[in-house]
This record gives sequence, structure tokens and C-alpha cells, in this order.
Amino acid sequence: MYFRLLLVFLFGSITLYAQNAGSISGKINDKATAQPLPYVSIVVKENGTTVTGAITADNGTFEIKNLPLKTYTVEVQFMGYKTQTFTAKLTETDRNTSLGTIVIEEEATTLNEVEIVKEVSTIEQKLDRKVITVGRDLTTAGGTASEIMNNIPTVNVDQDGNISLRGNQNVRILVDGRPTNIDPAQLLKQIPSTSIKKIELITNPSAKYNPEGMSGIINIILHKNTNNGFNGNFNAGITFGEEPKYNNSLDMNYRVGKVNFFSNVGSNFGRYFNDGNVFREDVNSRQIIDISNDNEGYLGKFGMDYYINDNNTLSVYTNQNYGTGLGIVGVDIMYPDNSGFNDISQITRYDSDNRNNTYNLAYKHKFAKEGHTLDFEGNYNDARGTQDAVFSTTEGTETSEYNDNIVDEGENITLNLDYVNPINERSTLELGAEARIIGNENTYDTTYSGPNPTLQDSHYTYDMNIYSAYATFGQKFEKISYQLGARFESYKAEANFNRGEITFTDEYITVYPSAYLTYSPDQNNMFQLSYSRRVDRPSLEQTKPIREFATPLLTSYGNQFLEPQFTSSVEMNYTKMFGEGSSVTAGVFYRFINNEISRVLFPDETTENTQDLIMSFDNFDRNTSYGFDVSANYKIAKWWDIQPAVDFSSISQKGAVAQLVPGTTDEYETVIKEVDVAAFNARLNSNFRVNDRLSFLLFGFYRGAVDGVQNDSKEMYKIDSGARYTLLDNQMSISVRFNDMFNTMRYGFDGTDPFPQTGEFRWESRTVYFGINYRFGGGKNRAMQRRQRDDNTKQSSGGMF
Repeated sequence: MYFRLLLVFLFGSITLYAQNAGSISGKINDKATAQPLPYVSIVVKENGTTVTGAITADNGTFEIKNLPLKTYTVEVQFMGYKTQTFTAKLTETDRNTSLGTIVIEEEATTLNEVEIVKEVSTIEQKLDRKVITVGRDLTTAGGTASEIMNNIPTVNVDQDGNISLRGNQNVRILVDGRPTNIDPAQLLKQIPSTSIKKIELITNPSAKYNPEGMSGIINIILHKNTNNGFNGNFNAGITFGEEPKYNNSLDMNYRVGKVNFFSNVGSNFGRYFNDGNVFREDVNSRQIIDISNDNEGYLGKFGMDYYINDNNTLSVYTNQNYGTGLGIVGVDIMYPDNSGFNDISQITRYDSDNRNNTYNLAYKHKFAKEGHTLDFEGNYNDARGTQDAVFSTTEGTETSEYNDNIVDEGENITLNLDYVNPINERSTLELGAEARIIGNENTYDTTYSGPNPTLQDSHYTYDMNIYSAYATFGQKFEKISYQLGARFESYKAEANFNRGEITFTDEYITVYPSAYLTYSPDQNNMFQLSYSRRVDRPSLEQTKPIREFATPLLTSYGNQFLEPQFTSSVEMNYTKMFGEGSSVTAGVFYRFINNEISRVLFPDETTENTQDLIMSFDNFDRNTSYGFDVSANYKIAKWWDIQPAVDFSSISQKGAVAQLVPGTTDEYETVIKEVDVAAFNARLNSNFRVNDRLSFLLFGFYRGAVDGVQNDSKEMYKIDSGARYTLLDNQMSISVRFNDMFNTMRYGFDGTDPFPQTGEFRWESRTVYFGINYRFGGGKNRAMQRRQRDDNTKQSSGGMF
């Protein structure tokens, strides 16, 4: 019902707009550099009241259409520059007014100011992505990237740190536009929240992006700036839960002449606690689970930009991630007297150490024609993770112990070339080629001597070679624009188990088409229809046939014979801008999934205990999903703004489960179970500004109950509150946030297959966070035309992903 109503709303709204009569256009240049300035605010007023507005494009141009034939005041506003005012008169004989090239200059009194960090996070809907600029309201939500993700519309993080986008965990995580070889759940726990500048959600990427990620891409952009002189930003925070946890970051740069040096370092550490219980109704058993994780994470980003001349830029940077963790998992399984089963107690100690390092070299050449560029980029990613585990199990009066040692190593080499040619004012051609060589190696050593074949010494490699080329062509007319593209790919994967012959090979040549159609009746409204084909390739964790996780009754491992799953996705999005800084975005999507990868759960036939289970992965036939999401930024009053967001997704999920054979007590058969999984989420962020120094916030979150293949999960909800105070002329701020004030967050579930059971898990959701931010240094960014490089993402390039 929700899906149909939103479709009617989106398609019906297009007919509500009539063509207006005139337009105002122009171009903005920097006086000192004579270069065009992007992102300059153009405000159109009538009798002192703001009518509409726009921002300049990357080439400094702007055009505001569909204006009634009247006389307007046009203001050119840009932080650190003098505001300029013009008069534009639209008449029957002169409907289209051009202000020509406008040259603006910096305010002499602001040369020593620093960039002001946003108090409130903002959400901007761009052509192919939703961009969340991280403000202090998000950084105070928690110490790590994992903790703030649940505050992002359409993004969810479960109790184990697994991230999903629009209800689907098949999402690709990038850092500064580059992939990594580390597990996303672990990576997000290592990145301090204060090191994040922006988060990009790309739900339906075009053919110029790599096709991985069924539900899209989440790109985390770390802080970097190019201000003249020496500048910096220091953040420190402490979270009080059962034990205090600490996070801090320092962002610095030094710009002189043609060279800009930049760095961002951060750390977070502390002990986290979880607990849970599971009740088996058929045998009246109860599992009590206590988990503690003592984690340390360190992040460093270091780089340099060398502006050879106005047409050539060379950039290098490296991201260095290091993390250690000590996890203690205690499991007690208790049975009723005379049940025939012995009570079981297990203590497991996981000692892990990992690193994830990226090295990047980029060269950009700008031709004489505006927007005509050639980019080369080389990227090398090296990751290594180790885990030493000790399992000590007592069953009845007998105690056993075994040790596991796991080493995961991975390398990822990426070379890509991108070419952009604006053929004329309306048409743009983009071409690109990319080579990726990915290698993964897993070594597993154990002292286990039982019957389970997955707990034996093993060596496993999983390698991929991917070569691709893409082409996109787009045209922009007065109100309509379109883009067509295709990515051609040669893919080969090989798995080798225990250094023998190749145990699995998957090789194919395929094409990933994409199409975008955009309709903009005026500057404040945009409709977009898009299509793309994507792939989700099995990860190392999903394919390696050794222990991923284990308890006394459950062992989880991968399936080396997994094949990729493919998705065709159709989306329609609508963006409405109104007022000063207010907007609403809404979208609907439909996906067709082939060769779906899903979890399977079945009894372990290698043991005599009929309660032992195996959890793994397998491919299934076809599937479909659909959903919608709506989010907004709305300024109710000068002192009050809100950011509401809701999203809904539905998928006909398949999975293999074991069910008890009728008439037996210990015989099971594996059956394919299919359920309609519907997920609903709602968030509301509300900010109250008392004065220029003091502000308060309230955040509410609700996640509806979800029926799944393995278990049905119950609803979850919480309310956070916080306050911020600025001092020292806005150079310092102090923040406090009370998360989950009423201690309501928990993950509750129940299920019937293969056993009837109910359970609940809780974590340290109720916490208090204190943070401090201090900015120092001065200077203005004179290289606005190079702003794309500031984010280390090429918005118009294709090989980057």
C-alpha cells in the first residue's frame, strides 16, 4: 500500500508544474585567481523577500529558470567573499537576463578566519547520490563510524556491527572512494566518528562505477582541506557506559604555494559489553551469553597535493588502519533435571590484530576546454588480520580445550583511467578503463581433534582478476536530461583449498547497463528515473570453508562454491527545495535478484549431538524486492529545525532450514523456506538553538518487527538527547549526548526452525558522551576549482569505483 501511494504521489506531482516565463543566468569567477567558483549561493529576492535560489556548478555557471516576469534583486553570496547585489528585470521583450561574468573578491577582514564546522548535519540529494555532511550532532552520537551509522537515513547497523542499506546487507563500503580488504563491520569500528567529513549513499550507481553491492555503495569521506597556511581541527571525546571509552582525532594541513600537505589521525579504544539469552522450548533449555570486547583502533591519513600548474595536479595519499581486540565470550547452557542432556559451559577468548593500509597516486590533466579532463589513478591496498582463539568447554564433569589460529591476508591493486569530454554545451561523453587484481589467503591451524571436518588445519586462497571498460553519454536540455551507459567486464575467480588443484573456478564476460532520466520543471524540483544492473560477489568470509564463528551448539563457515548474485534495479526519486535550506527527498525502488546468496541453517551430521547446528551460505534461484524512503530538512523557525526520515523495504527472501521430520524426535530434513520480509524504520532529529552559543537536540529512532527465514525479530526503539555550547569566537565547542535515555534498545527474536526458541540480546546502548572540538589556524581556500580533489572522489569519473 505504501509503495503504491508513493508512486501515485511521485508521478502525479509532475503534472502540477506549469512553465514560467523568464530566466536569470551568469558565471562567477574569483578575482585573485580568475578561476570559476563552484557552490556559490545565488539568492533571488522580490521586495526583500527570498523567492528562489541556486548554487553555481563546477564551472561557476548558474541559470535560474521559470521566473514570473518581474523585477528582482540578485545577491551573490559566498563565505569569506564580499556579497554583490544586482538588479534583473524580466519583461515580455527581455525574458532571459544574463548577468555575464561576475568577479567576486575576498573580504580583507576575513583572511585569518577558519572554516566553521557545521552544527547540524545536512542531507543533499545530488544526481546519483545522497550526501550527508557530518555535523556535530552526528559526531556526538558515538565514538566510531559504526555508532553514528544508525543515525543516517536508510542505513541500519545490527548488534554485531553488520551494516545494511535499505534493508539489505549486500552493500559496498568505501573509504575516500576506495575499497578495502577488511571486513566492513570491523572497519567501521576502527574509524573515529570525528574523522568523517561526509557520508555518500549511492543506491543506484551508473555504469561508470564498479558494479559491486546489490543495494548500492556507502562511501565514507575523511577530513581533508587545502586552506592556505597552517590549519587544524582537534576532537576528543569520552563515552560513559559500563566502562569509559575514548576517541580522538586531529585534522591538519599546511598549504604554501603549489604544495598542500594534509593529515588526519585518530584513535578510539575501550571495552564494550553485550549479553543475551536463548530459550529452547522443545527441551526447556536456556543459554546465557556474556560478551566483552576490549578494542583499540587507530587511523592515519597522510597526503600531498602538488599543483604543477593550472592544468595539471599530482596527488598522493595513504590511509593506515590498525586495530586490536580481545573478546571474551561466555556461554552457559542449562537443561532441566532428567532431560538426558548435560549442562554445558564454555569460555572463549578471541585475541585479534589487524591492519588495513591503502596507498594512492592520482594525476589530473585539464584540457583547454572547460570540463575536458583526463584522470589516472593507481591504488594499492594491503590487509592482514590474525585471530588466536582458545575454546574451553565443560560438559557435565568433563573439560576439553582447543586452540584456533586464523590468518587472513589480502591485496587489492587497482589501476584506472578516466576521460571526460563535454562535446558541447548539452552533451558529455565519458570513457574509462580499469584493471583490478585481488588476492585473498586464509590459513587455519587448530588443535581440535573432534569429528567436525570444518575444524581441521587448512589453507585457502580466493583470487579475482577483473578487467573492465565503460562508456556513458549524456545530454541536458532545458528541463530534461538523460544519461545512457554500459560497463563491459571480464571476470575470473579461482578458489584453492589445501594447496591442491583448483577447487572452484568462475569465469564470465558480461555487461552492466545503466540509464538516467531527469526532469527539472524549475530550480526547486527534480524528478529522476534510473536503471542499473549490479553484482554482489562472494566475500572471503562467505567462501572460506573454515570456522567463522562457533559456540557449543553452532558452527558457522563459508561455502567455496558460491557464485555471484546479480541485481537489476529501477528507482524513481523526487527532490523538492523550499524556503531557506529546507528540502525533502523521496524515492521508490524495485529490484530483481538472480542467483541470490542467502544463509542456510541445518543440523551438524558430523556429531552425535542432535542439537548441533551448521550455519553457512548458498545460492538460490530468483527473488524480488521493493521499497521507498523519504527524508527531509525542514526549518520550522529560526531556532528550530528537524530532519525526519522513514524507509520501508520488502523482499521475498529464501533460505534453507532444517525442519523436524513428522513423527520423529531427532530426524531433520532440509527444506527451502520463503518469507516476505518487510522492514520499516523511522528517525527524527530535532535541533533547538537557544542563542549563537547554546543548542539542544533530540533524536528518536524506531525499527519495526521483521519476519525472517531463520528468526522473526521484534521492534526496536530509543530516544537520545544532547546539548552543545560554543566559545572562543566559535573556535571551540563542548558537546554532551545522552544515548538511549530510557534504556529501551534490544534485539529480541523468536523462531520455529530447526527448533522452537525465543531470545534477546542487549548491548551498551544507554551511554553518555562528552566531546570537545577546537579549530586553529587561518587562511582561505583559493583553489576552489580543485574542490573535487579535496574529497578524494571524482564525482564525474568512473574508474574511481
